[in-house]
Amino acid sequence: MLRHSNCSGTTAAGSGSADASSCNANALRTADWLPFAAAPTFAVMAVLTGLLDGPPDMLCAAAGDASGLTGMVPMYALMSAFHSAPWLRLISSWRRSAHRA
Repeated sequence: MLRHSNCSGTTAAGSGSADASSCNANALRTADWLPFAAAPTFAVMAVLTGLLDGPPDMLCAAAGDASGLTGMVPMYALMSAFHSAPWLRLISSWRRSAHRA
C-alpha cells in the first residue's frame, strides 16, 4: 500500500508555509538521490537478461552476430557504465574527505 503525505500546503492554523517547505525539502532530497538509481538498475537488468534470456527473436537471428556489442546485455552494461558518474563523484568525495582527515 502506498503512503501519501499531506503536501497540499494547508496546516491546521491555515498558514501552509511549514508543510510546503517541508514537502519541497523532501522532494529535493529525493531528487538528489534519484541519479544513483540508474546505474545499479541497468546492471541488474544486464545480469538478469544474461541469465534469463531465451532464444533471440527471429529478426535478430537473421542478422547474425555482426558485432560483440549486439543484444540487450551489452546495451544494459553500457547504459550502466554511462550512468555511473554520480557514483564516481560520490566515491571521489568520500576519498577526498578521508584523505583530509
